[in-house]
Amino acid sequence: MKRRKFVVTTGLGIAGMTLMKGSNEALGQSMFPLQQAPPEVSLIKINPSDNGKALVNPNMGWTMHFYSNIIDNYGSKLEPSDTLDDFPGLSTVYLRLPWSFIEQEEGRFNWEILDTPAQRWIDKGKKVAFRISASESWMRWATPEWVAKAGAKGYDWGAEGKYWEPAYDDPIFLEKVDKFLAEMASRYDGNPNVAFVDVGHFGLWGEGHTVLSTKIEYDLSVAKRHIDLYCKHFKNTLLCISDDFAGHDKPGDRFPITDYAFSKGVTIRDDSILVQPPPRSWFHAEMAQLFWPTLPVILEHEHYGSSINRKAWSKDLLLKAVEDYHASYMSIHWWPRILLEENRDVIDKINIRIGYRLQLKTISWPEKIRLGESFIVSHSWANSGVAPCYPGGFPCITLKDEKGGIVSVLTEEGFNVSELRVAEPNNAVVKQIVSTFTIAPTFNDPIKAFFRGIKPGIYDLCISVGKKDGAPVFELPYNESDGHKRYKMGKIELLDRESSIH
Repeated sequence: MKRRKFVVTTGLGIAGMTLMKGSNEALGQSMFPLQQAPPEVSLIKINPSDNGKALVNPNMGWTMHFYSNIIDNYGSKLEPSDTLDDFPGLSTVYLRLPWSFIEQEEGRFNWEILDTPAQRWIDKGKKVAFRISASESWMRWATPEWVAKAGAKGYDWGAEGKYWEPAYDDPIFLEKVDKFLAEMASRYDGNPNVAFVDVGHFGLWGEGHTVLSTKIEYDLSVAKRHIDLYCKHFKNTLLCISDDFAGHDKPGDRFPITDYAFSKGVTIRDDSILVQPPPRSWFHAEMAQLFWPTLPVILEHEHYGSSINRKAWSKDLLLKAVEDYHASYMSIHWWPRILLEENRDVIDKINIRIGYRLQLKTISWPEKIRLGESFIVSHSWANSGVAPCYPGGFPCITLKDEKGGIVSVLTEEGFNVSELRVAEPNNAVVKQIVSTFTIAPTFNDPIKAFFRGIKPGIYDLCISVGKKDGAPVFELPYNESDGHKRYKMGKIELLDRESSIH
């Protein structure tokens, strides 16, 4: 149980040696003048080392294009049991398909095409994301043909009018989209396994533009209408629009449509990373500055093979895009293992920076404590990623016995890791926390009876970050995990209430 807390913010960590025992003077009299461990208490203090591994955490990671509009790209070569566990930092399977693949007849839905690959990843603790498009450059009826037969207006385009694109302001088209989204949202809105959903029924490939198709320019109100339809149905799931809603190559930081999206809690994704050679490698990093402080930004690089052929691919620029956009997600937009094999070095570098990376810089605690008496844990934290930890969470100390049983759970509710500031590489700002805890308090007899199971002895002290109830949520960059995102830091000895501490 936590009694009181005292927070100090500083740009410096606690000086000390790894796994060093010492008196409370090692903490510095000037740093913590109000609350100190009793003079006779020895402290265990460590400075954990970041293991450099990729982390899979909420609202961040690599998104694997299982379907990239064309159903054969790029999951078709994967066995049903293959969820790319060898791709470091992969958190999400991305399913982008034409509307007609799902609702071939009005009111009859083929959800299996989404749910089958999705469940493969969900079974591994990963997430899923969707885009449903209404216009494609490789098939005529991305919008189901029955929508046109119902009277929705559209336009033939391409060689000999090969393709059909709906009129995005047509009332019949919008009515059918509305009904489809109602069905889709009833299935996926608020589903904790869904990372995000693209506003996809507007523009070629769902990217919000017509510059490569009919070239018809729509009033701003039309794009807003499409955003509103998605917001109407997806009230509890992150939505995003392509940056191309504002113009596929218009530079600038603020646009009416992106301001509107932001006002509705809709984030952006840039689908144009490394499509063209430098200096046109991307156009909208400035646009992302409005979004990233509160909403995760999503990046999609060009199909890797096509980018190579255009001499647009650059590992350094891919990493720079993550930095410039403060990106939380990056795509795997090719045959995944080819991309990994040929780009492992930059993938590893991106994994150190993409999204957020919670680091425990220092932690110290008494070597011995008595049951029922308060003690101090001093700990400092930093975020070494490019984006905030949007979900937020709370540090927790868990004591475990030699069999792995949970003996005590102590959460620092006064500090939320979402407060940790984003910084430049290797310059993370450290926040110092001093927590006061009590194990097996003696407020009254019923509580005493409850804690009878806690016996004097030596226990593992583990750190985690998660919910207020102590449930871990986030992977941390440390070894010695218990398999449930609790990380062993060292030992602590619990003494009975009458024992003296030496």
